[in-house]
Amino acid sequence: MMILFRVVFGLLLLVSLGCFVMALVKRQPRWQRLGVSLLKWTLIAAAGFFFVLALERLLG
Repeated sequence: MMILFRVVFGLLLLVSLGCFVMALVKRQPRWQRLGVSLLKWTLIAAAGFFFVLALERLLG
């Protein structure tokens, strides 16, 4: 489970970085907005995952 999360988290971060690179190359603000949105939701999902992981350790 943890390895799957790491792979998905890493890929989402790479895609977000790719969006920021595209924003620099193309000079289109939509790529930056997409990158920020992807980064935001990736970090929210990571926080939720680690919250559930910590809660599982506390209760189990």
